[in-house]
Amino acid sequence: MQWQFSSAATLAFAALVLMIGRLIVAKVQVLQEYSIPAPVIGGLIPAIVITLLKLIGLEFTFDLSMQPGLLLAFFATVGLSADLRMIIRGGKAFLLFLGAVVVMMVLQNIVGVGLTLVMGIDPLIGLLVGSISLAGGHGTAAAWGDKFSGSFGLSGATGIGLAAATFGLILGGLLGGPVGERLVGKLRRRNRELGVSREPALHDAAEAKAAFTPDRLVASIFLMAACAALGNWLSRSTENLSVTIPPFVWTLFIGVVLRNFFSGLKIREVDSGALDFAGTVALSLFLSMALMSLRLWELVTLAKPMFVILIAQSVLMWIIVTRITFPLMGSNYDSVLMAVGQTGFGLGGTATAVINMEALTKRYGWSARAFLFVPIVGSFMVSMFNAIIVSGFVQLLAHLR
Repeated sequence: MQWQFSSAATLAFAALVLMIGRLIVAKVQVLQEYSIPAPVIGGLIPAIVITLLKLIGLEFTFDLSMQPGLLLAFFATVGLSADLRMIIRGGKAFLLFLGAVVVMMVLQNIVGVGLTLVMGIDPLIGLLVGSISLAGGHGTAAAWGDKFSGSFGLSGATGIGLAAATFGLILGGLLGGPVGERLVGKLRRRNRELGVSREPALHDAAEAKAAFTPDRLVASIFLMAACAALGNWLSRSTENLSVTIPPFVWTLFIGVVLRNFFSGLKIREVDSGALDFAGTVALSLFLSMALMSLRLWELVTLAKPMFVILIAQSVLMWIIVTRITFPLMGSNYDSVLMAVGQTGFGLGGTATAVINMEALTKRYGWSARAFLFVPIVGSFMVSMFNAIIVSGFVQLLAHLR
């Protein structure tokens, strides 16, 4: 017996799943501590129930035609948030930190692909449990998962990526504290100064924000839709070239160009508040749909290989932040917090990075530079460079498969 959901019914179910997820996260402290997204919790519940019902002959089919549009909307907001003036403000130190993060993403993919080759499974899984899901997060994992399923026939690719991204959030939260304490211990043994101050001195003062009106949201929707439309057009126009770039990557880049074009000519400032709102809604609904439609039975055979790769990625992250990022950024308290932040967004996400850093600052003090660099690099810079890195790996593996 099979139940089919129309696009409207699928959207309604996804919204219900999202509300249930938010309710559960609000009630369970451990989920808040590790910044587990509400769509992940809410979406996994129906995925598990549907898997159990399949055992007794009941199947559910969702109309997921809205998913591509929601995903492109989210990546448009990432690109439109990329203010290159902030990069210039960071100077040489910012570029050094970005360089350490780029090296991290390349190594994550080398480790992931290398282990899949050793274990005799599809190397694309190594990318999914590499920088795609760990540095990229759930949105990137779902986007590339869809690409791998459609273009390369990798069964369960989206589920693999989303599962890896979820475990990455937990690992990023678990490792951040130990990394910070170990590096602080090094500074103390060298009699180095810790926190600069107990207050976020360089954080902008709370600004009086304009009322959130329909006009603000409509303007942001226009920009998001324009980025998505141009991104789709560019993807179709370049699909016969040797390098295939997915629509969401083009959409992100178009967003970056538009944001800085407007800023450079002082035409208008992009409404970050409205973009954050719209992007959060789009990604939340997308993830709810992706997770509630997961075919969990297809992931069972890959559970052990994924676990092995994730453990290896955790060890790699520890080595990178303690042996590369910490000394490269000056072996001081700023570099401690940047290493802690990189642990968070390198395995989980920017929210995990900030939570890790704030936990350390409560004990040892504030670092203005770290709180400037980490959110910028951990959000749109990672998304941009990750897209380039993964595209290169995909082209290489396409010839090897």
